[in-house]
Amino acid sequence: MTRITTAMLLAAGLGTRMKPLTDTLPKPLIEVAGRTLLDRVLDKLVAQGVTRAVVNVHYLADQIEAHLKSRKDIEIIISDERGLLLETGGGVIKALPHLGQDPFFVVNTDVTWATAGDDTFARMAEAYAPDEMDALLLLAEMGATLGFRGPGDFFLGPEGQLIRRGDKPTAPYVFAGTYITHAGLLCGYEVKPFSANVYWNAMGRAGRLFGTVMKPFWLHVGDPQGRDEAEARLRAMGPGA
Repeated sequence: MTRITTAMLLAAGLGTRMKPLTDTLPKPLIEVAGRTLLDRVLDKLVAQGVTRAVVNVHYLADQIEAHLKSRKDIEIIISDERGLLLETGGGVIKALPHLGQDPFFVVNTDVTWATAGDDTFARMAEAYAPDEMDALLLLAEMGATLGFRGPGDFFLGPEGQLIRRGDKPTAPYVFAGTYITHAGLLCGYEVKPFSANVYWNAMGRAGRLFGTVMKPFWLHVGDPQGRDEAEARLRAMGPGA
C-alpha cells in the first residue's frame, strides 16, 4: 500500500455554472449539508491520513485564504494563481514545488459524498501501484451519481486501464474528481493554462492511465440544482453525512 500524506485541492475556478451563488462567494465555500465543499474534502482527507494540503486560489482568493486559516488539523499551503488562472493541468504544475516527490492526491472541490466512515482516499492509495500506473483516477458508476448530466467518460479495461468514451454515445463511468500521480511524471510540463487531460492522454497512450471505482454514491455539485440535490440527499442520510 502506498501511504499518501499530501493532496492538492483545485479551488481556483470561476464557478460560472454555479451563478448566482458564486457572484459573491467562491464555489469551494458553498455549503452543502452544513459544511463548505472545501471543508468536506479536507475532513475526509484528514480522517484518512493526509497531513498537508496545497490549495490553489484565483477567484475571490482572499475569502478562501481567510476561511482556511481556521483549519488547525492540517498544514495548508496556498498556490497563488491570482495573476493567471492555470486550469486543471497548469495549476498542478505550478504547485509541484510544494507537492514533494512522493505520490499525491489531486482533488476537485465541486464533488462530494457522505463523510461518516468514508475510506475512499485510503482505498485509492491501496489500489495505486506506481510501478504500473502514471495516474490512478477515481471513477463513479453512472448509475450511482447525482447532479452529473453528461454521457460518461471512461470504460475500464480488464486490468483497470482507462479507455476514453471516444465517439461512443455513453460510457459506464464518470471521472469522480480525484486522482493520484507524482511530480516526477509532470516536471516536463510548462506552467501555463492547460487541462489535465493533456497529460492523462499521454499516460493513456503509454497504457499507464488506470481507474478505480468508488463505493459511495457520488454527488456532483456543478450548478445550483446539483447543490440542492446533494443537500437533500445528504440531509436525508442523517447527522455526519
